[in-house]
Amino acid sequence: MNKRKAGIFAVIIFTILAVLYALHLNHITEINHNVLLTARWIFVISLLLYAVFKKSLTTWILVSMVLGICIGIDFPAFSQNLKVLSNIFLRLVKTIIAPILFATLVVGIAGHSSLKQVGRMGWKSLLYFEVVTTIALIIGLLAINITGAGKGISVPAGLKEELPDVKPQSWQEVILHIFPENFAKSIYHGDVLPIVVFSIIFGIALAMIPAAKKKPMLDFCESLAEVMFKFTNIIMYFAPFGVGAAIAVTVGHLGLDVLGNLIQLLLTLYAALIVFLLAILLPVALIMRIPVKNFIKAVSEPVSIAFATTSSESALPKAMENMEKFGVPGKIVSFVLPTGYTFNLDGTTLYLSLASVFVAQAAGLHLSFGEQLFMGLTLMLTSKGVAGVPRASLVILLGTAASFGLPLWPIMAILGIDELMDMARTSVNVIGNTLASCVVARWEGEFDDEKARTFIPD
Repeated sequence: MNKRKAGIFAVIIFTILAVLYALHLNHITEINHNVLLTARWIFVISLLLYAVFKKSLTTWILVSMVLGICIGIDFPAFSQNLKVLSNIFLRLVKTIIAPILFATLVVGIAGHSSLKQVGRMGWKSLLYFEVVTTIALIIGLLAINITGAGKGISVPAGLKEELPDVKPQSWQEVILHIFPENFAKSIYHGDVLPIVVFSIIFGIALAMIPAAKKKPMLDFCESLAEVMFKFTNIIMYFAPFGVGAAIAVTVGHLGLDVLGNLIQLLLTLYAALIVFLLAILLPVALIMRIPVKNFIKAVSEPVSIAFATTSSESALPKAMENMEKFGVPGKIVSFVLPTGYTFNLDGTTLYLSLASVFVAQAAGLHLSFGEQLFMGLTLMLTSKGVAGVPRASLVILLGTAASFGLPLWPIMAILGIDELMDMARTSVNVIGNTLASCVVARWEGEFDDEKARTFIPD
C-alpha cells in the first residue's frame, strides 16, 4: 500500500461512517452502538495508516485530534489521565519564548549600521503596524459578539472547583507589568512583554557601542536564535501528543456538546480572517499600488510553509527572499519583516480578541464592549513577539485570563482545535508582514515597480 491507496481507504471508511451516523442521528434506522464504535476505530486506524505514508507533522497532528475525540468518547475516565501530555506540551512551548524573543529582537535592532535609518523606518513601520492590528482587534471582537460561539456551553458540576484562584489586576498593575523589574524573574514567570522591553533596550544599547565590542554579542544572539528555531522544530514533534491529549481530555470531561461550540469558534475565526484580508489588506495593497496578482504569487510559498508548520519564523527566509525579488529593497525587508514578527501580528491579534471573549461567554460572564476592547488591547500588547513560537498565543491567553479573573477551562478546550486555528492566523501574520514591507518601501519611495510587475516565482 502507498500514500494514495491509504488516503482512498480512509475516505471510503469515513464515507461509510458518515452514512451510518446520518442514518442513526436522523432516526432513519437504529444503528447498534458496537457497530458505530467499530466503524469509528477502523476510521482512526485508516487515518493512522495514511499518516505513516504521508510523513507530515501537520497530518499527524490532525490525525491525533481525531484519535483524541474517539478516546474522549469511548474512554472518558481514561482520557483524563492524558492531561499530563498537554501540560508537557505547554511547558515546552513556554521554554522557547524568552530566548527566541531576546535573540531575534537584539539581532534585528543591533544588526543595522545606522540607528537614524532604523529610526526613520521604525516609526513608519510601527505606525502602520499599530493601525492595522487595532483594526484586526476590532474585527475579532465584532465577529465573536455576532456569532456568540462561546454561549451555551454546559459546564459539568465541580469543574470550576478544580481551577486555581486568580487575582484580578488593576490598570496600574497592568501598565507597571510592561516594564521589567528583573530579567531573570520575567523569564521564570514567562512574562512576555517585560522580556520584549528589555530586549529592545538591550538591542539599542548594543547598537551604540563600537563594532569590535558589538560583534561577539551579536554573533552570540544570531547563534542563539538559530538554536531556538531548531529547538522549536524538535518540540513540534511532540505536538501530536499534546494536541491529541488536550482534545481527549476536553471531550472526555465536557462531552461532545463542547465540540459544537469549538467548531463554531473555528468557523468564526476563519470568517473574520477572510473579512480582514478582503476588507483591510486588499484595499491597502490597491491604495499603495502593489500588483496584487504578483504579490499573491510572491507570498504563496512562504504562506504555505507557515500554514503547514504553524510558525511564521519558518517562512521568514523564503518571505525575505521573495520580497526582495518582488521589488522591496533588502535593507527594508531585513528590518520590517523581523520587526513585524514582533509588532504586526494581525492574525494573532484577531484570534486573541476573539478567543478572550469566547472564554468570557463560555463562563457566562457579560463584558461590555469597552471592557472587551481593553482586554483585547492588553492581549495585543502582551502578544508582541510570539509569531515564531507555534501556539504560544495560548500561553498569552492563559496569562491574560488570570489577570482579568476569567476561568481557565475554556482555554484548555480551545487547545483541542488550536492547531487548525493556528494555521489560519499564522498565514495571515505572514501576509500582513510581507505587505507591510511593500507599504514601507512605497512610503520611503524605494519600491521597485518594474521588479513587482515582472516577478516570476522560482
